[in-house]
Amino acid sequence: MTLHTVILYGCAAAVVVPGTKLVQAEAGGRRVSPAELLRILWRRPVPWAAAVMVMVMSAMAVAQTAAPSVMDHLQREPGAPWWRTLTALLVQTSGWPQLTFNLAAIAVIAPVAERRLGPVWMPLMFLASGVTAQAVSMAGWSPTGGGDSVALCGLLGALAITRLPHPAPLTARLLPALIPAAGLVLCALSNNHGAGILAGCVLGAPLALRGLGNAPAHDAG
Repeated sequence: MTLHTVILYGCAAAVVVPGTKLVQAEAGGRRVSPAELLRILWRRPVPWAAAVMVMVMSAMAVAQTAAPSVMDHLQREPGAPWWRTLTALLVQTSGWPQLTFNLAAIAVIAPVAERRLGPVWMPLMFLASGVTAQAVSMAGWSPTGGGDSVALCGLLGALAITRLPHPAPLTARLLPALIPAAGLVLCALSNNHGAGILAGCVLGAPLALRGLGNAPAHDAG
């Protein structure tokens, strides 16, 4: 295993572990079963913007499975038109592992992000972070491919930034700080997920500064 791979795995852990804590905060920081967590995340009032996003990505998952050639027309690739920076978010080009993981991730991250960032800002941050990451990818970081994990990383970046100003034990505030730190390292490695994270952090910063980010009911620690 190369040093580059070790660093990538470390960055993945620095995003997934705090991200999991941010999601679990919706359950009061308790460890609950996946079914119970989903029930809590999708409680009434139903986060409608998140529901629309999950439905769209689920429909696209069915479409690319039934007709794999659809990916050729939507993914980013060298010389592709600019609008592929948007459509590349709709297809998962790395097979079933990416498809399954990203669908599960959007089902748990999107409702949390909507409740904390709002039903308008959440999808806008998703799109802006994702398009930014796809744009730097097409510029040379990773010219071919697709997926919405970069946009989900943007939502985690925004959530982490809006979490930092809230009163909490130091450890509870330092853990979310790992997410933007991982974004910086990933960008240094020309990894497009880093661009998504930092874009989300930048977009979430005004909400944190103005106190508009919705604080969780319990500490994430």
